[in-house]
This record gives sequence, structure tokens and C-alpha cells, in this order.
Amino acid sequence: MTTKDKLKDILIEELNLEDITAAEIGDDEPLFGEGLGLDSLDAVELVVLVQKHFGLEIKDMEEGRAALQSIATLAAYIDERPTA
Repeated sequence: MTTKDKLKDILIEELNLEDITAAEIGDDEPLFGEGLGLDSLDAVELVVLVQKHFGLEIKDMEEGRAALQSIATLAAYIDERPTA
């Protein structure tokens, strides 16, 4: 399973996205706003989920803003860093 696939499964399961499947989430689709429609509370939860599932801590807003743009950017962020 790729990092992108794992992230999609985590989003659906952990954020309770009931009306969408992993296959329907585009790799480059924005996670927030007009894209997947996540909000700021989801962002906080997503940071916690990245730490829980991948052992990585997103330490500041700038780093988080860049990483949490899409599945593709988040997967790249995770794959580029050594896990704890």
C-alpha cells in the first residue's frame, strides 16, 4: 500500500468521511475548502493522525500549511522524512 493510499484510508476512517471512497479522493485535490471540504478542526486532527500513524510531528503552521495541501503533498512530506 502506498503512502497516498494509506492516507486516503486514514482520512475516510478517522475523520468519518462517509459519503466518499478512497478512489474518489484525487491525489492533487485540495484537502480544505472547495476540495475535500475539510475544516480547521480536521486539520488539527490530521496533524495528530500523521503523528499516530507515521511517527512524524508537524511542528509549525508554515510546515503544516505546505504539507496539508493535498494527498500528494502530504504523502511527499511523509516519504521525505525519517520516521520516529
